[in-house]
Amino acid sequence: MAVSPRRALIVVDVQNEYFTGNLQIEYPPSSGSLANIAKIMDAATAAGIPVVVIQQDSPASAPAFAVGSHGWQLHDEVARRHRDALFNKPLPSAFSETGLAAWLEAQGVDTVTVVGYMTHNCNDTTIKHAFDRGLAVEFVHDASGAVSYANRAGYASAEEIHRVFSVVEHSRFAAVLSTEEWMHALATGAVPERGDIISSYRAAQARKTSVAA
Repeated sequence: MAVSPRRALIVVDVQNEYFTGNLQIEYPPSSGSLANIAKIMDAATAAGIPVVVIQQDSPASAPAFAVGSHGWQLHDEVARRHRDALFNKPLPSAFSETGLAAWLEAQGVDTVTVVGYMTHNCNDTTIKHAFDRGLAVEFVHDASGAVSYANRAGYASAEEIHRVFSVVEHSRFAAVLSTEEWMHALATGAVPERGDIISSYRAAQARKTSVAA
């Protein structure tokens, strides 16, 4: 019989920079993902799940998340809600140069639910860091978001980045869920399952064969 997860909710970098600053979330729309983050925070608090808020710190001269700036501040929807811990981080992963790992261990946490921004940057590194530490990970894809990029390597839309990273996370690193799926798991005690590399690969090959037929 499966044992219900001992969760903690990790709310990553829900700061004004992503809404009105120099790095505005494009996909999914930030209004929807923010509403889902708030819903998940409230549900976690009601269920007695520890809520950990993460805040990105950058130097005063940085173009985004400069400490003390409006963009650096937590969005009001997160700032006004209950939290059990707040960690400020200088690097993408919520585990890097913070006390998060020790705090989670002290709480007896074996599963982390990751929400916030961005899918492909701080969420991705946090998820993989947690995975490498032996934690089960849940990623709520509609409580996150991405921006588009163009550089020497090419162009990728925010939708492409968010979708591809979500698929990759579910191939090994995290159970990727919608907000409603996560709420259902919370209510029922169900343990969400992540995929694996081989089955993800085989499903893709089967899909190509089906499309070609």
